Amino acid sequence: MALIDRFTTPYGAVRKIDAFGYLDALKADADAPRKHGKVVLVTADTPLKASRGEGKTTTTIALIDALRARGVDAAAVLRQPSMGITAAGSKGGASGGGKASLTHPELVDWGLCGEMTAIAAAQNLLVSFAEKAVDEGSLDTIMVPRVSEVPSRSLRQITVDRGKGDVPERVVLTPTCELMQIVVLSRSMEEIGRRVAAMIAGTREGEPVRFGDFIDVWRITNILTDAVKPALTETRNGSAVYVHGGPFANVSVGIPTLVSVEMACALHDVVVVEAGYGADAGAQKWLDIACREYGAPWPSAAVVVTRATTWRDDPSLSWRYPFHVRRLEGLDIPTFPLINLWDGEDGEVDSLKSTADALGLRKPIVGNLYRDGGKALAPQLDAFVQTLSQESSPAQPDSHRGMALLENVRWVADHAYGVPPERVIIRDGFAESLASAEQLCRADGLDLDDLALVAVKSPATMTDDDSEPEDRRSVTLKKVEVHAGAGLVQVNLTTSLTTPMPKIV
Repeated sequence: MALIDRFTTPYGAVRKIDAFGYLDALKADADAPRKHGKVVLVTADTPLKASRGEGKTTTTIALIDALRARGVDAAAVLRQPSMGITAAGSKGGASGGGKASLTHPELVDWGLCGEMTAIAAAQNLLVSFAEKAVDEGSLDTIMVPRVSEVPSRSLRQITVDRGKGDVPERVVLTPTCELMQIVVLSRSMEEIGRRVAAMIAGTREGEPVRFGDFIDVWRITNILTDAVKPALTETRNGSAVYVHGGPFANVSVGIPTLVSVEMACALHDVVVVEAGYGADAGAQKWLDIACREYGAPWPSAAVVVTRATTWRDDPSLSWRYPFHVRRLEGLDIPTFPLINLWDGEDGEVDSLKSTADALGLRKPIVGNLYRDGGKALAPQLDAFVQTLSQESSPAQPDSHRGMALLENVRWVADHAYGVPPERVIIRDGFAESLASAEQLCRADGLDLDDLALVAVKSPATMTDDDSEPEDRRSVTLKKVEVHAGAGLVQVNLTTSLTTPMPKIV
C-alpha cells in the first residue's frame, strides 16, 4: 500500500485526502518515497468582463493531459469555485469544458466537495457567538461578516435592531471570508485553531476582542474536519486533479490551499496550479502572498491564457496581455503565451502567432481546447517540456514583511499593474481607514506592516481606467480591513463587490 492510500478515504464520487496527516508522515519518515514536483502557474489575461472566463481551468486540464501523453507525471490543483456564481451559469465553472473537463464537473461547480458548506457553517457560527457576546455586553461591535453561497443584494449591508441600539452587519460570499483564507494558508489543524482564536470578533469600548477570548475554538475546528482535506478527482483522460481552496482572487487570496499544492508536489513531478482571474489578481497573489510570505514553491514556468477576442478586439486594452507575460518573464519565470480559440477562430492562428512574434513573446501555444482537449497541446510542448526538464531551482523571493503598507501597495501597483508610485491616489477617507487599522493592530499587539497585503480590486480592470494612455493610468486606494487571524490586511483599490450577483442565463 502506498503511503498516500493510508490518508485517502471515499467521499461520494470523489476521494478526500488528509493532506495534513500525509505531509506529517513524510516529515516523520525520511525514507518514505516522495517526489519534489515543480510548480507550473496557470494564469490569464485580465478578462474584458468579470462574468466571462478566459479558459484557465480548461487550459489546466488540457495541459496535464498533454503532459501525461508525453510521459510526464503531471497533476493539477484547482480551486473550489463559488456555487452561487458558477452553478448559476454566471461564468465558466472551475471544472473545464468539452474534452478538457473533469469526470464529475457538477461536484465541483455545485460545491459538493463539502468544504464551502463546512466553512460557511463555521464562519456563521463564529458570527452567532459574536452576536451573543453583544447581547451579553462583552462586545459593542461585530467585525466578522456572515457568509452565504447564494448572493443577495439586500444582504450586502444590514443593520440589526437589538433593543440596545442598532448593530451593523454584512454578508459576503463564503470564499471571500477570513475563515476561508485561514484554511487556504494553514498547514495544520493546530495552526487553524491558533488563527481562528486570533480572529478579531469585534470591539468593546474601542478595544479589539478576539474569538479566543470567549469561545472554545474546537467548536469551530471540528466543523472543518473534512473541509481541510483536498478532494481528489480526475480528468476525462484519467489525470489526477486535486480541488481545494477558494476562488475570487480579486476580493480574496483566490489560490488553492498551500497544503494541497505541497501534497501534490510530493506525489507528482509537475504540478499545475491554477490562480484566479487575471495575472494581476491570482498570479500576483500566488507570488506575493503564497510564495513571498508563506513559503509556497516559486513557479518553474507559467502559462498565461487569453482568448483572441480579449487580446485583440479592444485596442485600448491590448497592452494588458503582453504586460502580464513580460512581468512574469521579468521575475525569471519562463512564461508561455497560450491562446484559447473558440469556434470559428482557427483561421486566425497565423496572424495571432505573428502578433506574438512582433511583441517579442515566446512562440505561443494555440488551440481550441474545449473541442480538442490535450491533443491540441501535446505537439506544441517541446520548449515547455525542455524548460521543465532543467535542473535549476527557482530562487525564493524576499518577504515584504515589515514593509510599510503604503509602500507595499505602491510596489504592487508598480509591478503588477504598471502604475508608478506617484500615480497611486489616496481617496478621501483612506487615511482615516488606515489610521483605524493601525490603531486596531496596536491594540491587538500586532504590527500592521507585518500582515500580508491582499489587494481588493475589480476583476476586469488593472487600474482605475485601463483604456487611459500609459502615462495617465492610476490606482486609487479606498479603505483598509484587517484580518488578524489570517495574517492579512486587505486594501480596496477599485470598485468590487464581495457579494457579486450572477447574471441571468
